[in-house]
Amino acid sequence: MLQRPKPTDSEADILKEQQEFIKSGGLSAASVFRRPDKRRGEAGGDAEDAHTGHNEESQRDVVTIEDLPDELPSLTPAPPKKSRFKNSRVTFEDEDAGVTLDRHDTHISAVLSKIVERDTTSIPITLPEVTGMAFPKVLHRSASSTQDPFPAMGRKKSIFAYQIAAQRLKEGKLPLHLASQTPQNPKPSEQNLPPQRNMDIDLSNLPVSISRLVSGQGLGGPNSSDETKRIHRENQDKLLAMSQSEILEEQNKLLYQLDPRLVEFVRSRRADSSACKHPEGKSREGSVHFSSGSSSSGVPSSKLKDVTMAEEEVSPQSAKTDLPVRPQKEWVHMDQVEPDKLEWMGNLPAPRKTRTKQAMQARFDFNGSLIPPTEDLPTHLGLHHHGEEPERAGYSLQELFLLSRSQLIQQRTLALSTLGNILSKARAGEYHSTLKGSILSTLLDAGLIFLLRFALDDGVEGVMAATVHALRALVVCTEDEECLDLTFSWFRGLASFPLLPSKEEEEEDDKSLDDILKETAKEKEARKTDYDVARQDIVKGLLRMKLLPRLRYILEVVRPSPRVVQDILEVLIRIARHSSSSATEVLDCPRLMETVMSEFLPTCWTTPSLPFPQSVYGLPLACAMKLLRILATSGRHACARLLNSFGVRERLSRLLSVEPSELLLEPREALRITTESYRMWAVAAGYGQACDLYIDLYPALVRALQSFHRTLAPSDPLLQPQLQRVLALLSLLTQVTHTAGCHQELQIGMVSSAGDECPPPPPVSWGHVTGLPAPLLGHLKSFVKALDHPEQRDISVILMPAYLLYFAAFYRQLSKQNCFQPVETLHELEQLTSGVLIPVISHSVLQDLIKNLKSSSVVCSDKSSQVHPDTSPSLPGLACPGWRDRPGLMVSSSPFPLLTGLMLLMETIAGIHKGLTCKFTGLLVSEPVIVYLRTISEATPALSYSQAWLLHHEHHLIYLLLRLAYRSVPIEAQVAKHAPLYHEVALVLLPWLLPGNENLAHDLLSTLIFSKDFISESHSGGPEAIELSELKLREEASRHTSPSLQTMGALLREACKNLPSIRGCFLTHLAHMESSVLVSQNTLLGRSPWIKTHLLPELTGPILPLDWPFLPLVSLYEKTGVSCGGGLVVDELPHGALQSVTQCLQWLLVLEVWREETLKVILPVAKLARLSCVFLCSSDLFLEKPIQNLTWSLYRLLTRPSRLDSLDLNIPPPGLASFQDLYSALLTQYEAVSFGDRLFGCWILLPLQRKFSTPMRLAVFGEHLGILRSLGVTPDQLSIAMERFTSPPEDSLPLVRLYFRSLVTGSLKPCWCPVLYVVALAHVNSFVFCQDAAAQEVDAVRQNMLRKIYYMTNEVLKNHLLLFRQAKQDSKLGFDTYAQLPPIRAKHLENVLGLQNGTCNDRREDR
Repeated sequence: MLQRPKPTDSEADILKEQQEFIKSGGLSAASVFRRPDKRRGEAGGDAEDAHTGHNEESQRDVVTIEDLPDELPSLTPAPPKKSRFKNSRVTFEDEDAGVTLDRHDTHISAVLSKIVERDTTSIPITLPEVTGMAFPKVLHRSASSTQDPFPAMGRKKSIFAYQIAAQRLKEGKLPLHLASQTPQNPKPSEQNLPPQRNMDIDLSNLPVSISRLVSGQGLGGPNSSDETKRIHRENQDKLLAMSQSEILEEQNKLLYQLDPRLVEFVRSRRADSSACKHPEGKSREGSVHFSSGSSSSGVPSSKLKDVTMAEEEVSPQSAKTDLPVRPQKEWVHMDQVEPDKLEWMGNLPAPRKTRTKQAMQARFDFNGSLIPPTEDLPTHLGLHHHGEEPERAGYSLQELFLLSRSQLIQQRTLALSTLGNILSKARAGEYHSTLKGSILSTLLDAGLIFLLRFALDDGVEGVMAATVHALRALVVCTEDEECLDLTFSWFRGLASFPLLPSKEEEEEDDKSLDDILKETAKEKEARKTDYDVARQDIVKGLLRMKLLPRLRYILEVVRPSPRVVQDILEVLIRIARHSSSSATEVLDCPRLMETVMSEFLPTCWTTPSLPFPQSVYGLPLACAMKLLRILATSGRHACARLLNSFGVRERLSRLLSVEPSELLLEPREALRITTESYRMWAVAAGYGQACDLYIDLYPALVRALQSFHRTLAPSDPLLQPQLQRVLALLSLLTQVTHTAGCHQELQIGMVSSAGDECPPPPPVSWGHVTGLPAPLLGHLKSFVKALDHPEQRDISVILMPAYLLYFAAFYRQLSKQNCFQPVETLHELEQLTSGVLIPVISHSVLQDLIKNLKSSSVVCSDKSSQVHPDTSPSLPGLACPGWRDRPGLMVSSSPFPLLTGLMLLMETIAGIHKGLTCKFTGLLVSEPVIVYLRTISEATPALSYSQAWLLHHEHHLIYLLLRLAYRSVPIEAQVAKHAPLYHEVALVLLPWLLPGNENLAHDLLSTLIFSKDFISESHSGGPEAIELSELKLREEASRHTSPSLQTMGALLREACKNLPSIRGCFLTHLAHMESSVLVSQNTLLGRSPWIKTHLLPELTGPILPLDWPFLPLVSLYEKTGVSCGGGLVVDELPHGALQSVTQCLQWLLVLEVWREETLKVILPVAKLARLSCVFLCSSDLFLEKPIQNLTWSLYRLLTRPSRLDSLDLNIPPPGLASFQDLYSALLTQYEAVSFGDRLFGCWILLPLQRKFSTPMRLAVFGEHLGILRSLGVTPDQLSIAMERFTSPPEDSLPLVRLYFRSLVTGSLKPCWCPVLYVVALAHVNSFVFCQDAAAQEVDAVRQNMLRKIYYMTNEVLKNHLLLFRQAKQDSKLGFDTYAQLPPIRAKHLENVLGLQNGTCNDRREDR
């Protein structure tokens, strides 16, 4: 037996096995048969096929599958499939997938039964044309038509098929798809024709002889085609019998009646058939004709032509003529024109010509300018590439956002640069009057921060540059930075507020947890998402998104253009101004400061070849030095790091040791870098640092001082940079003088400290600065003389404030030195006063400037005339855009810089030489200053970031004016006349002072506010005048049963005597501010070594609240009343509580009588709430006689008619959720400890007036009904008109029911509660006799209540309720009654009781 080949067998082994198989003669497993080829004439190998070879059917190939029967066998379904997972699946009955598949399965014999070749005997065969070319001509697509004149319905054709069809038409033959539609069994007459004659058919007969709409598909009979032709013939006959007008009329009727979609379908069929007949768009005239055998041969062609033209007017083909570009036949895929897709190529519609009040989408050009909707701009500007509103030029914010994420670099760059321009104009306030809403807020809400941060990571330098520009436009305001630089040389100009957003109050979810388990502020901040952080604080959000490392990468690796470098440095400056923590992050960013120092503040550089070099790398930049200054402002530790670790000390020496003209820089840039270097040094000297440089660079500083006076020319184009350089140098000298003045104190303190912490003495001592005043005094005198020269006047006005501040600092520190010689110093001060100050004060230039004091003031400014830049709460700014075009502290016409310097120097001189004070009083009593102070006393400025930094400077001027007044009032009668005005200004200024000015508040409280000299009424007959008014009131009032105005004069006299004790009381309650006062004092006095930072505290609000006069009373309430629940008995008051409350009430009485205008800033409801603490602090404090007398007087003042009209208890008092909560505590306290006190009772009755809310009256008559037995206040003791309680009538039905119930049940009696008894009578009487239309329920209650009153057994109460007329305070009962019911009321009573005339009295007699 032969074996199968193995894989290991070789070729020789396989051949050997093959020979053995052939020799054995065995049958092979497979056999190969050769099929006969009919094309070669080979016959089959079968005898049976030979006998049937002449059969026609045997001529074709027949494939028979012998294994399969010709008939379909009956299929038996396969056994059902079983699955072991079936039971674990969720299935439904009769829905098994396997059974369904087996049921629908078919046998293969249903498909492969018999295959027979198609019969092609009747298809004509056309031989190819004989040409003289060796090969067929190549068909070019551009030279041939690509539109098939007879398109196959529902089938696409290739370009080759189009070319073949066109060639057959050119030869006069039918296309293949039409030839295949001809009958397979033609008529005998047509069969006898030659093949070419059969193909030559008149094409125009086809579409007309066959209906385009009636196809006969719905007819099921065998003669459906004949029926279709008959219907079509009838339609043609009807058209023949109608005129042209009738045809058009019927057509219009059909169009009106038929469904528009059906009409559109018919027209599309007509268009398709027209396209088949006229492929090239030729005219249809003369082309519609019929064959002789057609039944429509008698129809005139003119009528059909008219119908066709009517249809052509609305055909889609006519739309081709309206297209902006007509499609050509050789265009690919344009065989079927779609007008909707080509509309974008047409002309834009014209923009609207008239304005509309309807809001429209804002569109901007590439410069960020707003484009009006009516403006028609040309399209070549590139402002029309958007889909929405194509006729309008410009791009919307949504479209710019979309383009900024485009894949095209140019689109991203253009969109980001446009967004940057829009942000710049929005920050400048240019859209305020034209756009509704805030663009900045809209962009931030849309995710602008994240868009810019993502775009900053782009690898394309152009996109980076555009993103940096947009980021700079978002966070940086050029005008803000410019104003801050200009105020650097002002008094305390180094200090600035951190630009932190106001903190939002967050709900604490862990109130119930222990303090140990509560999250810290850092943990809560880390738990926030980037979106939450950026929404509250943009700068903090950018820092969290790793902005600093990316900016460092761009500066260090990308090395962009000068503009991008400038923008990045300005962004870093804004981040450093945010807070001290942000400045620390800038310092700690790896390699950021090293890159800035090495690339933009080098110690050596070469002269740039161009005025504006292509790269600023390797050149010193003023913006980089400014960044160092802002970082140093954040704290003395940051400044020390910059000086010692980053090499700033060497840079300052390199830049300031030579003149600006020797720095090998462009002149303006050299002046700017020198100015910023002086400012940086001044900041460091403000901490007592870098003062050793003063010793090293002293010759250079002297040369700079000597060269200033020679180089300042009014016509010099570099005048402003030179002036700023002079001011920066003077600021440096002022700070160095302050530091030198502390050397002696620090040296003594270091010896006596004995190990305690004490700053080391600075290297500069007082001897190093004694040589500066002489040359500076000469400069100052020359500037005073220059005031007479118009060309030098502006320069003098700009520079004089810095000189005045220097001399103020010098003489303040001189008075503390051991070398101080009083006689020589007083002589110098007299010369300075007579040679400088008096000429300046009396000069017309200063007088003209003082006239602008009110118009330049921030406190007195008109808020409506200010520019409104677009700002966001998460990105606070200073609102400086447009500051040159409006009055303010910064403009050249403002007197604030010069006047502040003058006042500071005069205050310093008056403190040393008191005899010179009288020489300065003329400024205090000048008319512009008096008008300015009077306006301040009536102003109520709003606090915001945009005004806080300016208010900070204006508050200093007001304080200095008050300090000079404090020194002048006791010695100058002319100034003493205005003492009440100065006192009012001081009272107004105190709650305005901002953080960082705590020393000013402490000084005002210690000196001026509680001074008898400024309360002139206390010694000029004020108390006596009050007593005279009391006597007049006593004559008018017959009796007084409680303390009233007759004691107010004595109370005021006693309060004026206790002013020193009152001052001590308030200073004691402000002792918690001691540390802040010391910090502020160090800054104000220039104690440089003790200054920790030049950043002012975070702006959270004024130092003191508006209601600071109530501070001792509120503090006592917080210690006792709140902790004890506000209604429980307090066993013992804190030591000195009675005296503290008495002094507080005395001060409040003084203010209410003589300084009423200053307390108008406190809401009347706030006053009432604060005074209520008298009753809530203790169970018996209000019973003390001093407290009783003072509180009665304050109550009389608060209940004057004008005060009651302005009292609104619906406004929540500051610190309370609502006044109703406080009133509930008062009711509880009254029930517990009042003992029927009349004063406490008046306090309870005050909120029950009719104009106040109903819940408080419901609380008395519902929850606290027991107090009605002890509320024995009489109407004359109440001092409030009863009409305020009884008018208008009560409209609360539940309250009226409570009134009636308390009267009927006896809970309310005139002997217990006279006031509320009258109130209840009045409201019940007006309710039951009211005949106005009301709801059915209310009317039923009225009638029921009136019946109960009529049948009441208590005749006294019955008569009071029925015969009540009106409240009357001087009456015995407190009200008047009718002698008998008025006729209208009597009739109403009869109607309610259902009685006839006269029966009322009969019933009374019967009863």
